[in-house]
Amino acid sequence: MADVQVVPTENGPYKVTGPVELVDPEGNPIPVPGRTIFLCRCGGSTNKPFCDGTHSKIGFQGAMAAVAESEED
Repeated sequence: MADVQVVPTENGPYKVTGPVELVDPEGNPIPVPGRTIFLCRCGGSTNKPFCDGTHSKIGFQGAMAAVAESEED
C-alpha cells in the first residue's frame, strides 16, 4: 500500500493523505499544513494550490459529472 493517497472528491478538490512534499514551478517548497490536504481542482481557488471552497461557488463539476450531463443533452 502506498504511503500517499490522492482521491478526487465528487465535484471538489483532490484529497491528499500521507507524507507529501509540494513544490512550486520553480522547485521552491510549499509548506504543507498537515498529513491531509485538499488541492484545488477547479482552478478558481485564491489559495492555490490549496482548495478554498470556490468550486462550490462556481458550480465546478468533475469530469465524470460533466460527461454525464453532456450525454443527457
